[in-house]
Amino acid sequence: MARPEANPLPLVRVVGPSMVPTLRTGDVVLVNYGKPPKPNDLVLVRWQARPDQLSVKRAVRRDGEGWHVEGDNEFASTDSRTLGSAEVLGVIRIRLWPRPRLL
Repeated sequence: MARPEANPLPLVRVVGPSMVPTLRTGDVVLVNYGKPPKPNDLVLVRWQARPDQLSVKRAVRRDGEGWHVEGDNEFASTDSRTLGSAEVLGVIRIRLWPRPRLL
């Protein structure tokens, strides 16, 4: 995924199985950068341990300075259960492709 600073459009393509069944590889979502998350929101995050990797996860709860986030597919997700709290970069509300819908 492109770094948000380098992405002129707030679009992100999902890669990997961590958010199945909600999102799948190839889905394109619209990110509202800077929007504060609420529990259960889908969010775009970055971890201190992996600063060059962006991930789409589900916000669970505030956790110190960041958020505890988890993938919807617990069997195929590396998330806060392994990496600790994450920095939320934006909230995802819409899947644009291939099956457009509010999330």
